[in-house]
Amino acid sequence: MDTLSPAADALSKAASEFRRSTVTEGKPFPLGATWDGLGVNFALFSAHATKVELCLFDDSGETELERIELPEYTDEVWHGYLPTARPGTVYGYRVHGPYEPDSGHRFNPNKLLLDPYAKQLVGELRWGPELFGYQLDHPDKDKSFDERDSAALMRKCRVIDPAFTWGSARKPETPWERTVFYEMHVRGFTRLHPLVPEADRGTFAGLANPNVPAYLRSLGVGQRIQGDGQSVSRPWHRGDPRRGLQPHRRRQ
Repeated sequence: MDTLSPAADALSKAASEFRRSTVTEGKPFPLGATWDGLGVNFALFSAHATKVELCLFDDSGETELERIELPEYTDEVWHGYLPTARPGTVYGYRVHGPYEPDSGHRFNPNKLLLDPYAKQLVGELRWGPELFGYQLDHPDKDKSFDERDSAALMRKCRVIDPAFTWGSARKPETPWERTVFYEMHVRGFTRLHPLVPEADRGTFAGLANPNVPAYLRSLGVGQRIQGDGQSVSRPWHRGDPRRGLQPHRRRQ
């Protein structure tokens, strides 16, 4: 087998280092991946992690391109700023730390994790034993440790550009003494609403139906408080930590 000379090997390593993305300290807030027009700040909470790696993928989320260690830790938040990242960047995390099930710690960097503050997800979750941090058939059961990589089965996160052109839309400017708040959840509010088409129930399209704001106005409601939307793994589940806090995109 051919081997590189010490000089060639050093040059190869130097070139590899040069190709790696440059990351700076960034900021601990806001949490998630935040595009500022020049680069992306990544911030992830973990009180007990010993290292957090940002994993970058190709556009499809199928191929892992690079792992970048977040360089800073502030008030239990790991963070870093990647000037080469842009909206559309696909990513996930690998978090290192103690694996002590009896103490409630199950860190396993072999398992790709979603950013709970991600605004968009890529791909679909495919169930398999690689998703578990332990070996399902091991005598020690859930106290065992699984070294298989879960990335191929996991969804990935995508950085978005949060800019929105409001056009001629303006705030209602309703005085506080006349303000009535109505808290709602997408599924619960639209599921049995007689004026929302059945195909739109449980969706944001259902809330956008013109009959919904008309009904709220008839009640005297001026402000709507929306409950968190969370992606689900099965239709009857309220939410799944493997999916993050993003609305679930239905297949058409």
